[in-house]
Amino acid sequence: MIHRTGPAWQTPEWQTALAQAFTEPEALFEYLGLDRSRLPSTLAASRRFRMKIPRSYAALMTRGDPGDPLLRQVLPSAEELLEVAGFCTDPVGDLATQEAPGLLHKYHGRALLITTGACAVNCRYCFRRHYPYAGASAHRDGWRGALAYIAAHPEISEVILSGGDPLTLSDQRLGELCHGLGRIPHLRRLRIHTRLPLLLPGRITKDLLTSIMATGLQTVMVLHVNHPREVTGELAGQMRLLGDAGITLLNQSVLLRGVNDRAATLAELSEALFSAGILPYYLHLLDRVEGAAHFEVERSGAHAIHEALKARLPGYLVPRLVYEQAGAPSKIHMP
Repeated sequence: MIHRTGPAWQTPEWQTALAQAFTEPEALFEYLGLDRSRLPSTLAASRRFRMKIPRSYAALMTRGDPGDPLLRQVLPSAEELLEVAGFCTDPVGDLATQEAPGLLHKYHGRALLITTGACAVNCRYCFRRHYPYAGASAHRDGWRGALAYIAAHPEISEVILSGGDPLTLSDQRLGELCHGLGRIPHLRRLRIHTRLPLLLPGRITKDLLTSIMATGLQTVMVLHVNHPREVTGELAGQMRLLGDAGITLLNQSVLLRGVNDRAATLAELSEALFSAGILPYYLHLLDRVEGAAHFEVERSGAHAIHEALKARLPGYLVPRLVYEQAGAPSKIHMP
């Protein structure tokens, strides 16, 4: 008897889900039952900065509600096309700190790798929405320039993988990078910034954990969760796998008008994160990137929200309120 055998290689489930994301506004409007009078402005903004929304994320949204806080983060809008004074294409000064292709060295002891320009979702407030990924990502030279720079600078003890989203890399590509980092003797920590686990539930795989843990470096994963509805049971299950593997789990949110600019919402988010094994770490003021001014919460309002949050929660559940300033030696903490 001849048994059926599957193909030697299959596309991972998460990559299939990524390929099936909503990229055409018309399809998203039909799926969510949105008022089509808004479609022309969405199409215009999407031509400037492409829309991309995984179906699993769209499934968490409220049908027919254009103000849904999850939808607001990712739906192109006419407000993005307005020119607003003080908003620019490189608000945190990334390009001035590039030391090798995709290698940013802003802060003492830490270096950041732009591993890829790919993301699972195109957040409308993304501070790198204008970043020149085509010529300034570390993967273009097989990591060689970035790894050589890190190896030549023993003061660097921590490498941050960013993007884009580093978890859009295949396990093989990510494994190659992690292997190279693990061979640099003065590195102590690996930090991975990602939004994928909450967007594509199948991304946390055994192969991924093997790639990460093979470095021998102490590993921190920083999630980017902005709203309590993004903390699903599936996400909590993934986080248990990571926690059991010894990975420290932190979260950084961006304070966004119309999304999470209420103390009650942020308190609910902190509680949900901690229940999922994730420690609330940073609450960022908006980076003033061109096209995102409609998300900004004024500093006085942000301070008031943060004070109200401190009155609601124990100290370990209150994220630090911070902002980034080009040329500064670290994040700047608001009192």
